[in-house]
Amino acid sequence: MKKIINDPADFVDEVVEGILLAHSDELRPASADCRALVRADAGTAGRVGIVTGGGSGHLPFFLGYVGRGLASGVAVGNVFSSPSAEQIHAATLASDDGAGVLYLYGNYGGDVYNFDIAGDLALADGVRTTTVIGTDDILSAPEESMDTRRGVAGLIFAYKTAGAAAERGDDLDSVTEIARRTVARSRTMGVGLSPTFLPAAGKPTFTLADGEMEVGIGIHGEPGNHRGPLEPADSIADRFLTELLEELDLTEGSRVAVLVNGLGATPLEELYLLYRRTHQVLAERGVTVHRKYVGEYATSLEMAGASLSILNLDDELTELIDAPARSPFFTQIVTEPAPEAGAKRTVGAVATGAAADTPTEVRTVADPGPLRSAVLAVVDRLPHHAEELRESDAALGDGDLGITISSGAEAVRDAVSALPETAHPSEILRAAGAAFASANPSTYAALVGGGLITASRSVTDATRFTSRELATAARALLDHIMARGGAAVGDKTVVDVIAPVVDVLESQVDQPAGAVADAALTAARAAVDEGTSRTSKRGRASWVGERSVGRPDPGSVAFLRFVEDVAQDL
Repeated sequence: MKKIINDPADFVDEVVEGILLAHSDELRPASADCRALVRADAGTAGRVGIVTGGGSGHLPFFLGYVGRGLASGVAVGNVFSSPSAEQIHAATLASDDGAGVLYLYGNYGGDVYNFDIAGDLALADGVRTTTVIGTDDILSAPEESMDTRRGVAGLIFAYKTAGAAAERGDDLDSVTEIARRTVARSRTMGVGLSPTFLPAAGKPTFTLADGEMEVGIGIHGEPGNHRGPLEPADSIADRFLTELLEELDLTEGSRVAVLVNGLGATPLEELYLLYRRTHQVLAERGVTVHRKYVGEYATSLEMAGASLSILNLDDELTELIDAPARSPFFTQIVTEPAPEAGAKRTVGAVATGAAADTPTEVRTVADPGPLRSAVLAVVDRLPHHAEELRESDAALGDGDLGITISSGAEAVRDAVSALPETAHPSEILRAAGAAFASANPSTYAALVGGGLITASRSVTDATRFTSRELATAARALLDHIMARGGAAVGDKTVVDVIAPVVDVLESQVDQPAGAVADAALTAARAAVDEGTSRTSKRGRASWVGERSVGRPDPGSVAFLRFVEDVAQDL
């Protein structure tokens, strides 16, 4: 792997810093960590705000569509990982001028959970938010399960139409309806030719043999639904169009917008070959390509491959897709001058209304029990499982679980170490949850971190952390993950492993700790083994379908390793 980077751990922050230095007349930070950015004039003129966000590694996706006639703000996550709720919240406050804010982003679990939390925080601040989620990737789920599909390059159409509606002064409900209609009339299909490399991992997210392609691959390297020999450009375009036109209601006289997108390492010449064939097929059907986009609009670092997105236009969407727009990464028919230099901000500036870090008082108790020392002992061991979890997750997801666990463990260690030895158990759980959720805000981190925060509230009345409080907290963790994630036992998720462990903790609450740990470990191992033969029904692994059979659920393995480490400590 060859990359022009410095320390991989600083990759995203240094990229954002470079963008702000290069485009300070168009973008400004909205949070102290500069992971929330807004257009220079965001939060003014009474316009509806539009906030998007997602993982880094996809430029110009997400961040590149913040500007006039587009989104007003963005929250920037780590590579292929969700931004935190706090970062989304900061972008929300900086984007609002009393007209409310639309959340417009792709359908990835961590994004959904963290945007939902940010919406709760915004509501408490008096800011109304609505949500529209991109679901244009047709091969990630069947049409009858459209709401579970991934959001990929077709989301750019919604940035364009909703952004134009906000720019002309539409209210929040109208802008939301425009975005929702655009998403409903957009479809995308893609092909991958070579993998991408996560800077922090230094290894490919998947492998393809020479001369192979994978159809339906996700922008994080999630497996597609067909792997076979590389085909000619026209054959690939025909594959795309066969699927896309089956779902889009196109008839003679229809007008469409077409986006041929490169995934990061595909020459423009090859993209124009795909557009050529697409134009030919549509013309033969009497369909007019009203507006076309060819280039890199939603990438995956250096992945080779391409996607084709089509938006079925109506009269209003045609007007909006044609409207002027401008960002540092996207320009269309801009007739107005760029923002004046007076809008510039230094890289470290914080927008008015952004949340400030304020110290809080830590509750203490004379004899809190062993929770703090146990947490610190276990988080020192968890990073040793990173490589195993990366490989397991790469087979069914995007390969970032190892980073999530290792960076989360380090963040928990730092947060819990900073608490006094007499910190109340609820303070330890809350600090651990917040640190784990924020370190690498992926779906897994958001669910587990949020679960720990919920668990902290379940033991606020305790005077000491004992096996009884452990059972109570574990049940609260499980209930939270099931409620927020929507998974049930048997769906082949981490819930399958947590549930039997909770049952052991509750049924053996008065037994010696060592015996309880052994029983919990036996139950966890059995749950992982049993789940291996199932088909994944939730999360990114569900997009793999039957190909998940025979592989253990990565999140379940991560929890099993945690239980093993606890048992070893006892």
